[in-house]
This record gives sequence, C-alpha cells and structure tokens, in this order.
Amino acid sequence: MDIRVKQRAVVEALEDVKARDIVVFNVARQSAYFERVVIASGDSNRQVNALATHVHEKLKALGAKVVGIEGRRNGEWVLVDLGDIVVHVMHPAVRSYYNLEELWGGKEVSFKRPAAAPVRGKTAPRRRRK
Repeated sequence: MDIRVKQRAVVEALEDVKARDIVVFNVARQSAYFERVVIASGDSNRQVNALATHVHEKLKALGAKVVGIEGRRNGEWVLVDLGDIVVHVMHPAVRSYYNLEELWGGKEVSFKRPAAAPVRGKTAPRRRRK
C-alpha cells in the first residue's frame, strides 16, 4: 500500500473518533525503520483506546499489516505500529510531557482536510425583508 494512502487512512480513522491535534511527520531521513510518525490526542483513557482500536481495525480492513499495539492496558499513551507508520495516541498532559514533536519534529507532512459536511436538519438563516 502506498505510504500516502496509508497515511490518509490513519488520519481519517483518527478523525472518525474525534482525535485532537493530529500531526504527521516525515521521518524517513531520521529512522531506517519507519517513514512517518503520527501523533494525536484523546481526552480520556477510553477515547485513547478507541482511537488506537479504530486505526487498527480500519487499516487491517484496507489490507495493511498491523505489527502491533502497545499501551492499551494503561490507556494514557497507546502506540500502533503499522510498519512504515507509527501512530502515537496520547493524553494531552502525557503528550506535553514527552514532547515527541520536538524529538521527531523533522518535516511535518501537510495533507488536505476534508471539507466540513453540512449538518442535517440545519438550514441557512433567512434574511429579513425590509
């Protein structure tokens, strides 16, 4: 699977479960083991675990190999190893403490965010006639 397709699938899986502050770093020059590091935040142990599980399930359904998942028992920091992409899902306090952005802070990968979908049942406000 192409790295960009895989990376997009990871980001979409994280967005599906409302991850916050998603960043993707291209670390191909820093590591011989993987090409991308994805870091995201979740608000609770349950959400952090749900984010990691959703990434695992979505990528496996697309045919990607999932090497492993670490940290589920604690739930403050869960790592999903997809071979050429490593996903870190963390509580904001843990993320701030370990500051992985500084460690891997090579070249941040930019990607298009999907346009916001219209909310069902909501219409545009009507203008008043004068």
